[in-house]
Amino acid sequence: MRFDIITLFPEMFGAFLVSGVTRRAFDSGQVQVHLWNPRDHATGNYRRVDDRPFGGGPGMVMMAEPLWLCLQAIRADRQQDRTQAPLLFFAPHGQVLSHAVVSSWAASEAGAVLLCGRYEGVDQRFVDAHVDGHISLGDFVLSGGEIPAMAFLDALARLQPGVLHDPDSHASDSFNPRLDGLLDCPHFTRPEVWQDQAVPEALLSGHHGHIERWRRQQSLSLTAQLRPDLIETARAQQKLSPEDEACVAATPPRGPVGKTGL
Repeated sequence: MRFDIITLFPEMFGAFLVSGVTRRAFDSGQVQVHLWNPRDHATGNYRRVDDRPFGGGPGMVMMAEPLWLCLQAIRADRQQDRTQAPLLFFAPHGQVLSHAVVSSWAASEAGAVLLCGRYEGVDQRFVDAHVDGHISLGDFVLSGGEIPAMAFLDALARLQPGVLHDPDSHASDSFNPRLDGLLDCPHFTRPEVWQDQAVPEALLSGHHGHIERWRRQQSLSLTAQLRPDLIETARAQQKLSPEDEACVAATPPRGPVGKTGL
């Protein structure tokens, strides 16, 4: 699948595309990434891509014309591959990125064009005319859409076949349907005792049934404490057994975590 990224800072993607296990998806061509700078499609001596907002106010707004010309170039290039794709815009008001959203795009053949905004925003006329969908990382504001684009591609790339050494690795991730949408359980490795803290006995038992039962209980307890909304979703979908419900009922409320302030 192919993803075209419209960004004023293509250099930000350099290390991302060649680092970590997800680079296998990019190296193999399973996920093809093309970077496009709208400044290359701006006119004038200074190749301006932003201007002051009408009505006054702080900051600058990305201009519609360079973005439109950049999008036209992408579509012309995609025409050679005989593929067209929707334009997604990373913005605070967008659909919150979730495992379900990532999974749907991971199965897409055409991919998408990703618009990374900057400054105070993008001229609304371009958004209204050409943007097909909006995506957000959550209720906070970043300096631009590059980090959300990387998060989107990273989550999508690791779902591609062969990217993770163990094909079942992502199946046990938090939010995965295999875990009924719950949080993953805690994990431990060598040594068996570290700073007087021992690995839970169930994990050392060698009994697969006991291990799976312990992991399920830990997943349920963590989710009940940290993300009770996920418990309600799993309950509504009838994914919790009577034993699961007993575990949730026995989970104590979570106390304060860490310290706040400086």
